[in-house]
Amino acid sequence: MNLSISIEDIMKQHNEPLPFSGAIYVRDKEETFEQGYGFANRSDRISNTSNTRFGMASGCKIFTAVAISQLVQNGLLAFDTYLKDCVSVPFPHFDDGVTVHHLLTHTSGITDYFDEEVMENFEELWKAIPMYTVQSPKDFLPMFQNGAMKFSPGERFSYNNAGFILLGLIVEHVTGLDFTEYVEKNIFQPCGMLDSGYFRMDQLPERTAIGYTGNEQSWRSNIYSVPIKGGPDGGAFTTVLDLANFWDALFNNQLLSAEMTKLLLTPHAKDNDQTYYGYGIWMKMLDNEILKFYVMGSDPGVVMQSSVYAKSKIHAHIIGNIDKGAGMIARKIDEWVNKRL
Repeated sequence: MNLSISIEDIMKQHNEPLPFSGAIYVRDKEETFEQGYGFANRSDRISNTSNTRFGMASGCKIFTAVAISQLVQNGLLAFDTYLKDCVSVPFPHFDDGVTVHHLLTHTSGITDYFDEEVMENFEELWKAIPMYTVQSPKDFLPMFQNGAMKFSPGERFSYNNAGFILLGLIVEHVTGLDFTEYVEKNIFQPCGMLDSGYFRMDQLPERTAIGYTGNEQSWRSNIYSVPIKGGPDGGAFTTVLDLANFWDALFNNQLLSAEMTKLLLTPHAKDNDQTYYGYGIWMKMLDNEILKFYVMGSDPGVVMQSSVYAKSKIHAHIIGNIDKGAGMIARKIDEWVNKRL
């Protein structure tokens, strides 16, 4: 069965219980499948396509990790540099032993502004701090700067958004550039990611999908649900085609040296028996072998999973402008890929 028929069959099965809204791009050595589903703008009935720009949520933590790795490669920073030596911002209750490596691997133990181990509703954050005031990494600081440590640095893995906010501050401190400006100049442009950027929610460019929460009968946009501008822990916009460009550039050592790319893709921390984390990137493993590299994200009105399979080099990029669906579709594609090996 060819690629297009296989993916269309997966989507047909998925869309029966829950219609997907977004875009999918799958590529193997010989074939490519790309397709949009649902609407980028429900009010005006504008359809999603493979050229539609979607929010990435936490999926863009990989860009932060690449940015930090570039600074290390250029001798401006080290992975074992202490946080306290990177920025001038005081963190009165943080352990002095927190390093850049700890922040990159979610093993720092610092408090998080949105702790996914105990918190569920991302929208609750903006009751105290309006989302339209959060436009840069420093704007997040009041939400966690004076918090206590959860555990000692390096003790265990605990997914942490605040750690990547701090990595963004480090990029700004070392380079003198705004974090988003650095990424756009040093990652997006070299990769040919011409449709990607950290767009303001109130100034979205053409071909950008509006994120929707709720259901088909009762929905609303996510304009008040996420920060007005994305940053180092999430919130960039991209297309499925630009994601393919990014992965190609990464694996072809266009963004980092071969040695540094290998370090980025090394499983540094363990989440569970099959799930590990490198620098800004997830890995699914079995019997000490990496099955696939992937990034994923979820916010109100945003869902995505972008994968490259280690052996076959098959690409599978799924981005949606609703709250769910990408993970379920990705698991079906996992099954399809496994059958081909």
